[in-house]
Amino acid sequence: MVCERSDVFASACAISRAFPIFSRRSASSRRAEKKHVIVQFVIVGQDNNRMDDAELQCLSNAADGVRLAARIVDTPCNEMNTDHFLDEIKAVGSDLGITPVIIRGEELKEKGFGGIYGVGKAAENPPALAVLSHTPEGATQTIAWVGKGIVYDTGGLSIKGKTTMPGMKRDCGGAAAILGAFQATIKQGFKDNLHAVFCLAENAVGPTATRPDDIHTLYSGKTVEINNTDAEGRLVLADGVVYASKDLSADIILDMATLTGAQGISTGKHHAAVMTNSEQWETACVRAGRSSGDLAHPLVYCPELHFTEFASALADMKNSVADRENAQSSCAGLFIVSHLGFDWPGVWVHIDIASPVHAGERATGFGVALLMALFGQASDDSMLNQVSPLGAASNMLEEQMEQDCKRRRLV
Repeated sequence: MVCERSDVFASACAISRAFPIFSRRSASSRRAEKKHVIVQFVIVGQDNNRMDDAELQCLSNAADGVRLAARIVDTPCNEMNTDHFLDEIKAVGSDLGITPVIIRGEELKEKGFGGIYGVGKAAENPPALAVLSHTPEGATQTIAWVGKGIVYDTGGLSIKGKTTMPGMKRDCGGAAAILGAFQATIKQGFKDNLHAVFCLAENAVGPTATRPDDIHTLYSGKTVEINNTDAEGRLVLADGVVYASKDLSADIILDMATLTGAQGISTGKHHAAVMTNSEQWETACVRAGRSSGDLAHPLVYCPELHFTEFASALADMKNSVADRENAQSSCAGLFIVSHLGFDWPGVWVHIDIASPVHAGERATGFGVALLMALFGQASDDSMLNQVSPLGAASNMLEEQMEQDCKRRRLV
């Protein structure tokens, strides 16, 4: 790979996407020898010094995280149900020396997680909330990543059609990205408290499935009238972000999800849609997208004009909008943050990756590189410090990237 130093991290993550792990082709299972791919970087431009071992290890861990996320998203639900996903979380925890906290099945109902329980209660494998926590000494802030892990989405009783249901194994893309990013980030060293919260469920059809018109009480204590069982991701994430605030005392909460089909219409197939209550973090997400290769673009954040879409005569809110032509993706994000409260003093970031989570029939591992870059200022790793939009060296890196870009245009 021939590139400038500012593009090394993004290039390494892009290359790793070209070598997916999951396959059930009979020929590949018969192959005895394992393939090994060695990537050589030739750095050009002003800063073309040789990379040290620590930088190479960062690239290797990032590539492993991207490929882990892609493998989980590629795996069909008969091999990646909530039980299997919990095994993946436990395996990462074991690798990092962390024991996950797991709340599962009827315990979710007893503890008030009406969103996760209501979505997943009809499935053969029960829903779960799982948490991996990294709590180093000397941490100055607490960060929580909350991932939507719908291992399969039939739409529930508001069932999807035969053309829109295939591919819904990918509805766990947010949780998969957070798992891959958590593994890579902690391996590189992380100075602050970091919690990865996984909201796992299968939105199945069955005798106990949630019905339209049912009213559920979520972990926030707010009541939700269900008018569309296919708007389930926001329900599980609402429980997840409130758990992050209430039980984990998070200062910064980021949720990542394949949330809305409208995301692809809003920001396209290559850019994630970003929504946040902080202008600084909105800018940071866009810049992290450029430095990581996981591109991102902002959505409208305007609760005073859009949240009325969820008005209910019987409950605190409905779970789906009245007017589907009024900023659907933005409204979906507003539903999640409404359970934290629009006056919540912390930083909330919502990233919708519904379209970029896959390219054709293959998963991309999208989101791993974006999270590593966005929170790189808290890493012990020099390369992640450099690609972070919030780090001390970020302005210098931004100027360097701009100069390199101008030079390329001139050439």
